[in-house]
Amino acid sequence: METAAVGFRVHSGWAAAVVVCGPVDAPVVVDRRKIQLVKTFTYTFRQPYHTAEKMQRQDAAKFIRGVQSDAERLALSSLRSLQMDLAEGDFKIVRSALLLASGRTLPELEQILASHALIHAADGELFRDSLRAACARYNLPVVGIREKELLATASKAFGIQPAELKRRIAAFGKSLGPPWSQDEKFAALAAWLNLSRRAVP
Repeated sequence: METAAVGFRVHSGWAAAVVVCGPVDAPVVVDRRKIQLVKTFTYTFRQPYHTAEKMQRQDAAKFIRGVQSDAERLALSSLRSLQMDLAEGDFKIVRSALLLASGRTLPELEQILASHALIHAADGELFRDSLRAACARYNLPVVGIREKELLATASKAFGIQPAELKRRIAAFGKSLGPPWSQDEKFAALAAWLNLSRRAVP
């Protein structure tokens, strides 16, 4: 069975997941999919901290816990399905990479809901946490990579200029067809970097 790495790029309520395997100098994308992380794909649940901002604090905390619980369950189910599908092709995910925003530590709920910037950050972090939890259940090591540093980190690790790296990542998607947007490209690059065992937090 061939080992592979998965990269995740998270949005509000969903994530792009791309699985890469093969030799480090010529990796191959073996799967890409969209993972839904909310039961109901509406603003209310995709932006849980924005929704909670308008609630009484006790209700807000309960609502966020509910969204988080659903997200973790959906992430686990999606990862299980992904592993099962890959096993049919003799692939197994052994590492994961998660693209991060600022990476800052969030304060308590009261402080989060008092700051619009922190509300945005907390929404994203909730869904990243659900993927971290799912990977932990599968004993998949998770490497966090700051998105704004991804290209520079990969360029240095592989010894490939950024422009050439972008061209190669764009070419990954040609055999798959659309969608191959920035979501898939960044998730693929994170997975490739992790596959090389040179990824850094």
